[in-house]
Amino acid sequence: MNMKRRDFSKVATGLALVPGALWAQAAKPVAGKDYQVLDPRAPVDAPAGKVEVAVFFSYMCPHCNLFEPTFAAWSKRAPKNVAIRQVPVAFMQDFEVLQRMYYAIEAMGMVDKLHAGVFSAIHSERRSFRDAAAAADWVAMQGVDRAKFMEQFASFSVVSKATRAGQLTRAYKIEGVPAIGVGGRFLTDGTTKGLQTVEALVADIQAGR
Repeated sequence: MNMKRRDFSKVATGLALVPGALWAQAAKPVAGKDYQVLDPRAPVDAPAGKVEVAVFFSYMCPHCNLFEPTFAAWSKRAPKNVAIRQVPVAFMQDFEVLQRMYYAIEAMGMVDKLHAGVFSAIHSERRSFRDAAAAADWVAMQGVDRAKFMEQFASFSVVSKATRAGQLTRAYKIEGVPAIGVGGRFLTDGTTKGLQTVEALVADIQAGR
């Protein structure tokens, strides 16, 4: 399941994902059923020899919140030829604060420390990040320099990354999150099964298929 553009104004409940350990070998995924083939392809920004895995998410999305522990566990054992790219989406204008909040955190090297905490602040503590000041207040509560965060939040680099995230969201034709793009060529759901599909597609790309 994922959260679609039209669902972001509603309250969504009831989804459960089990953070997976290593799963059994799955059947070969099928195009049109397990994943979509992009035409035209989306741009990638991965080093030579690496396959980009772009994870589209929104901090406001309850499905993304539940998927995050599963994805975090997978990312630690992902194939070595994978380059992971987190892509915060902004289906609604109000979410641009959260989009830039992610990139500011990333620029400060704080993703490992703060990323899961933002999800928790929204979905467990019911905190609202309505503007940059609210985001900076929360970051400061986590022991991070507030002024440095605000500097990054307003920086040209962060604004540019947010713009590129919007472009990539459109290139992948993202209609719901969490979703996972593979190599600019394929798109699958952000689920445990989707991660199985990702591994199979990465292997196919590396084999030249």
